[in-house]
Amino acid sequence: MNALRLSGDELADATVNALFTRGEMKKFNTLMRWFNESGQELPEGLPEAAREYLEATRVPPEWVDWGEMEKARQFFVDNNVHISTALSFASMPACYVIPHVAKLLSATHSLNYPNQRMARTGQFTVYMMRPDAFEAGGRFIPAVQKVRLLHASIRHHLRQEGRWDQRTLGTPICQEDMIGGQMMFSIQVLDAMHRLGIHMTTEGAEAYYYAWRVVGAMMGCDVASTPPDLTSARVFSDLYMTRHMGPSDEGALLTRQLIKMYEDVVPGTFFDPLVPALLRYLVGNTVADWLEVPRSNWDSIARMVPVALDAIERVEDSGPFAEWILDRLGNLTTNFELSALTRGRIMHYAIPEELKSEYGVKPSRSKTRWVPPPPIPE
Repeated sequence: MNALRLSGDELADATVNALFTRGEMKKFNTLMRWFNESGQELPEGLPEAAREYLEATRVPPEWVDWGEMEKARQFFVDNNVHISTALSFASMPACYVIPHVAKLLSATHSLNYPNQRMARTGQFTVYMMRPDAFEAGGRFIPAVQKVRLLHASIRHHLRQEGRWDQRTLGTPICQEDMIGGQMMFSIQVLDAMHRLGIHMTTEGAEAYYYAWRVVGAMMGCDVASTPPDLTSARVFSDLYMTRHMGPSDEGALLTRQLIKMYEDVVPGTFFDPLVPALLRYLVGNTVADWLEVPRSNWDSIARMVPVALDAIERVEDSGPFAEWILDRLGNLTTNFELSALTRGRIMHYAIPEELKSEYGVKPSRSKTRWVPPPPIPE
């Protein structure tokens, strides 16, 4: 894994460096503001380096299994609100407990605001799971292309401004961190959903990880170094977290901002203590203490959340009508959450646009429930 700390994203880095060297970044941002859909004609006057990059990255990898991608989409349709919760209360804190990742997020001004980052992450995930994600007119591929350049521009700025100790920390947003991030949005989401008592099929969990593996490849992750399945992904995730996680001032600050953001989203103030309590339940006491998540009497109440969700899941499993009703409620909840984060505005990456949700399609039902493997004895 040490070797992965030395490399970034060769194609995106070369594109960004060319744009900055030739003084074309402002022109690129202006023109790309209106480039949001696959198949859309590239803007006239686009810098040549950007045009070559966009042409080279406009289609997904040839090895994609579209049947598996459809299973992943159906899994998302069935679990979108649970996935959103896991992203908010488990994946984001997992980012913050890696000190050099927290330092990088704090060093990048726009990412210092959790509502923007959560809104963009939510939009990105919904774009990814829409029926037209990879088709002409879909918004997912342009979003991937822009986020990939955004990461490259962060690498460029941190290096140019001397704000990154490359000798100690390696390349900013290196291959190990990119694949580690892929683990946080995939297998750690699945683990958090399991802790919440959500019923998942093995087939659905594997497809969900597969979809993120495809996305990782499109985002510039080295495919040969990326775990091919859930079992190897767990090994990578555990090793990555063990190598790097720990307390930091930046991680604690970002976590306070995250908790404050969700307390503002929840109507009134009575349920505010449930936010840190649920976060503590999902990440565990050690990580929660490192992130300075406050303790309260609501910690005991948070432990009852999985019991309540398990009861709801049993109702959902009782028949197609109950499943349809609860899926609709889940969609409404996700829409409300995204609307609260974006405050009805269009979100822009360092370059582009945003998303709203609209998905459908009934998932197939399976009787095999996915559970993570037991802990490996020391």
